[in-house]
Amino acid sequence: MSNNNNGQLSVFLDKHFKISERGSNIKTEVIAGITTFLTMAYIVFVNPAILSTTGMDKAALITVTILASAIGTLIMSLIANAPFALAPGMGLNAFFTYSLVLGAGIPWQTALGVVFLSGCVFLVLAVTGLRKAVADAIPKDLAQAAAAGIGLFISFVGLKSMGLVTSNPDTIVAMGKFTPTVLISILGLALMAALEYKKVTGSILISIIITTIISIIFGFTELPKAIISMPPSIAPIAFKLDIMAALKFSLIGPIFSFMFIDLFDSLSLLITCCKKMGLEDKDGNIKGLDKMLYADVSATILGSFLGTSTVTTYAESASGIAAGARTGLATVVTSSLFILALIFTPLLGIVPTYAASPALVMVGVFMFQNIKNIDFTDMKIAVPGFLTIIMMPLTYSISTGLCFGFISYVLMHIVAKETNKISITLWIIGILAAVNLMLT
Repeated sequence: MSNNNNGQLSVFLDKHFKISERGSNIKTEVIAGITTFLTMAYIVFVNPAILSTTGMDKAALITVTILASAIGTLIMSLIANAPFALAPGMGLNAFFTYSLVLGAGIPWQTALGVVFLSGCVFLVLAVTGLRKAVADAIPKDLAQAAAAGIGLFISFVGLKSMGLVTSNPDTIVAMGKFTPTVLISILGLALMAALEYKKVTGSILISIIITTIISIIFGFTELPKAIISMPPSIAPIAFKLDIMAALKFSLIGPIFSFMFIDLFDSLSLLITCCKKMGLEDKDGNIKGLDKMLYADVSATILGSFLGTSTVTTYAESASGIAAGARTGLATVVTSSLFILALIFTPLLGIVPTYAASPALVMVGVFMFQNIKNIDFTDMKIAVPGFLTIIMMPLTYSISTGLCFGFISYVLMHIVAKETNKISITLWIIGILAAVNLMLT
């Protein structure tokens, strides 16, 4: 009877997720789902460490990060039957924290409102079909520069959180003191780099765990009173977003920036991975792309209500796809593992910031690799690309970097008398960017 039930379950899963149709099997999907979880589970430590600096409750953030990741990933499975996992995005959480809340002095409740509105704009673009028009209007070189700039920005934030970089009134920044915790943090970064070089699955997660254990051994971190427990309440941050306060003209820049980063990160990842999986029709269009984007934006809007920065499709999903994931069954497995992590929140809560911060540097390295795709031999591209990249860390604002990039791109093409290459959409974006800088 048991074998019969297992057989019926296998048939149901195969039919519902179209596993055989996509050239996969249940075992492969399960292993691939576990692989994806291991490569992105570090977000459970890192996201609360970043967002808690805004004054948000760290214990609640652990629960919210897990819930947003689990639910967002499950939405992707249910809506799009795709092997893509979602979680609060790296870079987007740094933008939320260091540019909006700490940089611009905006309350975190208002910043959550900005995230919600950016999700609404994304949704409108997806539903109306304007998504393609906006995506096509943004120069690919500028999109690559934005990714590289965000990588540089979050690496700077990571180095500062590690204590390796500190402020200095004369030189702006300087090297920090090599305290025991800084040395542990540096060891963690070195371990991450070595494991990543060896292509070890879950390299970031393994490094965070090892550096936390070292911190416990040397007495810098206390062991939890329990290993498992009920997860912390999300009440301190859930449903606290202030949408009305976010409805200001001065916040158009940040709203667009959140939307822009989420849209292009998700699009580039989805298109690249779907092509590898063979999910193209005869015209080269990605099958189910709109459904995947709906899942992405739904997770963003839901995440803003729960109390976290933009939830987006994770690049680490590529590791699961490389392991054979082809359907939403893999994402069900990934989502289930996030839910399981809820009962281990006492262990998650002891991870010190200096153990999680090297992850920012490592992710920054991954994102900065986009610089190789920028044509720096063409000054019309080089100037806006460089300004986009350099202004993000120097102004401590991703939004400001994007504004300088768009404005300089338009100006350089005016100088070159190539205004025919600037679409109406890009003209509007450039004007809005200029207005945003003046208001800032």
